[in-house]
Amino acid sequence: MIDDHHQLDIRRFFLATNPDRALFSDNVEEDQKYYIDFSSVRGGQVIEELKKTITFFSPDEPTCQLFTGHIGCGKSTELLKLKTELKAEGFHVVYFDSHKDLEMSDVDVSDILLAIIRRVSQSLEENGIFPKSQYFKDLFSDIKKIFLTPIKFTEMKLSVGFAEITAQTQASPDIRHNLRNSLEPRTSRILTAINSEILEPSIQKLKEKGKKGLVVIVDSLEKIDNVPKSWGRPQQEYLFIDRGLQLRSLDCHVVYTMPL
Repeated sequence: MIDDHHQLDIRRFFLATNPDRALFSDNVEEDQKYYIDFSSVRGGQVIEELKKTITFFSPDEPTCQLFTGHIGCGKSTELLKLKTELKAEGFHVVYFDSHKDLEMSDVDVSDILLAIIRRVSQSLEENGIFPKSQYFKDLFSDIKKIFLTPIKFTEMKLSVGFAEITAQTQASPDIRHNLRNSLEPRTSRILTAINSEILEPSIQKLKEKGKKGLVVIVDSLEKIDNVPKSWGRPQQEYLFIDRGLQLRSLDCHVVYTMPL
């Protein structure tokens, strides 16, 4: 029979070793007790290399890096550690788990770009920087007819409009399909607007606040299903090969996880 004291110890052990929980997501100091550096058996200091590319080689130039590994091997823990270290270096870091924003069985490049700019806008707003974009304000007005309910948009919070898009496209394949048909011809213009109206002025404001730049870490893209698109191209190859140019066209530092 297990007494209450040992039941508590078993629970603590389970919580400390639960593979579904990434370290450094909540309490960095506490999580450090459980962190084991496996770089020697992984073949090198991968996170240090990602960090060095951003902080040493290209602190003022946009970079795009890919990070991969088997599901459950500790990628999220390492990326959250990277976030902590980059913040200590003076960067504003936006980390997010993409599976919360994307329907992983049906993803297009526009979905990823909108998820990124939603999370970036939200993070900037939480830090007193309110990006404004006339292009996206006009775009929201153009695509209102696609949605079952109106998109909420305010002058102060750009992220609200993006959040409404995310919620409705995840809930309805038809809305997702119709929105993509509307956005696909505008991909180049969307990227231009993201860079010129949101990222560049926001990075300038971050630097005025003493930050060195902006880093976006997009986790869980390795979990995108490898289902074929309607024309037969596997989804993973379509996104990371056919549309790779768009994914690396953001004017900030970006780290994407990708399938093995």
